[in-house]
Amino acid sequence: MYFEPYDIIVVGAGHAGCEAAAAAANMGSRVLLVTMDLRLMASMSCNPAMGGIAKGQIVREIDAMGGYSGIVSDRTMIQFRMLNKSKGPAMWSPRCQSDKMMFSAEWRHILEQTPNLDFWQDTVTGLLFNGDQIKGVKTIMGGEIESKAVILTNGTFLNGLIHIGELHFAGGRMGEVASHGITEQLKEVGFEAKRLKTGTPVRIDGRTIDFSKLIEQKGDDEVVGFSYNEPFRIQRQRSCWIAHTSLKVHETLRKGFKYSPMFNGRIQGVGPRYCPSIEDKIERFSDKDSHQLFVEPEGWDTVEYYLNGFSSSLPDYIQYEALRQIEGFENAKIFRPGYAIEYDYFPPEQLHHSLETRLIHGLYFAGQINGTTGYEEAACQGLMAGINASLQLKDEKPLVLTRTQAYIGVLIDDLITKGVDEPYRMFTSRAEYRILLRQDNADARLTELSYQLGIAKEDRYKHYQEKRNIVEEIKKTLDETSVYPEEINSLLIAKESATIDQKTRAAQLLLRPQLTLNDIIEAIEPHKQRYDKNDRLTKECLEEAEIEIKYESYISKEYELAEKLNRLEKVKLPENFDYHTIKSLSYESREKLNKYKPETLGQASRISGISPADINVLAIFLGR
Repeated sequence: MYFEPYDIIVVGAGHAGCEAAAAAANMGSRVLLVTMDLRLMASMSCNPAMGGIAKGQIVREIDAMGGYSGIVSDRTMIQFRMLNKSKGPAMWSPRCQSDKMMFSAEWRHILEQTPNLDFWQDTVTGLLFNGDQIKGVKTIMGGEIESKAVILTNGTFLNGLIHIGELHFAGGRMGEVASHGITEQLKEVGFEAKRLKTGTPVRIDGRTIDFSKLIEQKGDDEVVGFSYNEPFRIQRQRSCWIAHTSLKVHETLRKGFKYSPMFNGRIQGVGPRYCPSIEDKIERFSDKDSHQLFVEPEGWDTVEYYLNGFSSSLPDYIQYEALRQIEGFENAKIFRPGYAIEYDYFPPEQLHHSLETRLIHGLYFAGQINGTTGYEEAACQGLMAGINASLQLKDEKPLVLTRTQAYIGVLIDDLITKGVDEPYRMFTSRAEYRILLRQDNADARLTELSYQLGIAKEDRYKHYQEKRNIVEEIKKTLDETSVYPEEINSLLIAKESATIDQKTRAAQLLLRPQLTLNDIIEAIEPHKQRYDKNDRLTKECLEEAEIEIKYESYISKEYELAEKLNRLEKVKLPENFDYHTIKSLSYESREKLNKYKPETLGQASRISGISPADINVLAIFLGR
């Protein structure tokens, strides 16, 4: 098979690969997406859900940047919930259950409609180099395909090994072959590779579950969704359910511990601490008599259910026996057992913030190959790798989002400056500026930037401008409108808030925690007709305006702190500098600075073990 050379080859069509291919193609690069199975694009190999705590913010940022994860999630969701609504808006996080098969099909449909993007079903077994420059890829069918850049998004497939009890066999996912050759070749040219582990639970036949014994968990009445530009919203939803383990279940699972590859040392890779297997939870939290489980449907038209919280690599018969002792699952049948999978990853300190590798020009890594876990974390890396590979081909500066701009910036900076010793997952606690990085304002932070790059299209940019204009109009109106005691005091009494004895600006009243913007609008006659609270865009604008007014002082303070951080980010450090020559730095600091090669003083300050005193030494050395 003869191929014309491509600008960019994307290896793997998981969440990272799909976003990378779409972004690069939309920026005008000629892209080839190579995957083992074209039927499984953006496959939801673990739980059938998108978003969640901090992850929902990432999906909204991807959407604001012109990516497709939010659009696909909205079109294929079967349930929506906004998490953490009882907390402040910095913590609100959208999450949806998705139809697993529709999700992959919709991604393929979108990609097939994308200009400049070709597809090839094959397995990449190696890379082509021209010195320290990438030249293309080699495939299992003997093909050599040339390109100016390559983005590796191999997921769990690099030397993947599946474990079920004492049974283990090669595989990237259950039923899919592993990929061999790439790790070995990259190690030969100087890359460091390590092993990580993740797992997944049994899949259950919903016809055999007694839902009357479970606790129903319905979706929100109001479906907000992820995409700022997607008008579609579901009219019906499927429920999730809550179940619980018991001491009897734990005793049954313990019978299999001696066969557990995690406990007997056969699994060498480190697993995700925040998402442990059920056997790990029983061992670590031995004082607990019960653990909560979430029973999640995998689609509209399937009886398959995912048992969130019951991930396991114990023998299949142990999993089955324990499952049937959970209330509601006495007669359960399973489609397949849970399993653990070990795979290769490359410590991300070997990357620039553009996600290009330091050793090979034009070679980019995105997704689990960098030590992350989760669809959303992978997707945003793919998006950034696709953008930066395209920018490099145009001889333009890479796009590096900062920690004050996006959760995406936090994630990539954490990977490069701190590395990983377990699968990395995003949490709100990882971001220092959560009030700035809310899920509601991702478009305000990123859409103009993506429009300038040519990723976000004209219709998306116009929608953003329209929304921003309405938000500013609402804020201006509230600032200029005075409310009289006779208009508002009855509401204030009902809300147990102090009454007023003279006219007061509406914006000032909104600062009271007991009052909402809707309360004030309802109390002021002229504004009842102005704002249609059933219109989706107006509702979004009202919410964002309310947040910006209520939290204005907090937002301003975070902007000040963010500006101080950004000043450090602007101080460049010399490339390939030997820090051992600065004797006033501690030996540990010199070692770490030489290993990580931070590009700015800000990045250096976030490396574990680098003290404020070390940063002062570097600043003096740079003449600052």
